[in-house]
Amino acid sequence: MIQNPILGQYVPGDSPLHRLDPRAKLLFVFCFMVVVFLANNGASYGLLAGVTVLAVGLSGVPVWMILRGLKPILYLILLTAILHLWLTRGGGVILEWGPFIIHRNGALQAGWISLRFLILILMGTLLTLTTSPIALTDGLERLLSPLTRIGVPAHELALMMSIALRFIPTLWEETDKIIKAQRARGADFESGGLYKRAKSYLPVLIPLFISSFRRAEDLALAMEARGYRGGRGRTRIRELHWGRADTVSLLILALLTVGLLWLRN
Repeated sequence: MIQNPILGQYVPGDSPLHRLDPRAKLLFVFCFMVVVFLANNGASYGLLAGVTVLAVGLSGVPVWMILRGLKPILYLILLTAILHLWLTRGGGVILEWGPFIIHRNGALQAGWISLRFLILILMGTLLTLTTSPIALTDGLERLLSPLTRIGVPAHELALMMSIALRFIPTLWEETDKIIKAQRARGADFESGGLYKRAKSYLPVLIPLFISSFRRAEDLALAMEARGYRGGRGRTRIRELHWGRADTVSLLILALLTVGLLWLRN
């Protein structure tokens, strides 16, 4: 059975992160993903890791759930680290094993890049875990609303992004079901070389695409049957309210940015 990714899932709760305005969370995460690239040494990465651990603690989401959902991503992080270990040169040789030579700069680069990926994924995951799809759509639409003056369809863009996030776990579960059905019919996804194993997944991709198009059609028919005509003139059950905690979260982001700039010198 393949691992189910945690990205796109929502865990109901009443933690400090759950109570934040979705606009504040979106601004924090988007700006945080830019600020992360200011880190270039151990102290700056330690500061980012501390903020991430604090956010995980404030989310109220069980740590085991987050770690279990990150398993599929760890393979990508491991592959990136191995490439940096192998291809980055300079700083003296740490280990030499045949054609595989590890330099000091390669080890540092692999460690920093892996930590950066992990921090980015954790922050993005916390956004979806603590924000319902409806709140995420409303928050993103409100942030993009100034762009409607130049013809940008803010509501449609927010709706598409929300639907895409919402259907990540659904499509992953559908993939798991198709793989199990193919294995029950005698399909082998484990033996053979890389090309043969990749080719063996073709019987999975075809029904997955068909199922995705069918789900998209069903969703479109359901929205049309309920009178959906876009964002103009629509009302909301829950209005967004910007509170003191939302302002504090952005102040923390500003202090984090100043701290990272100071640590770069």
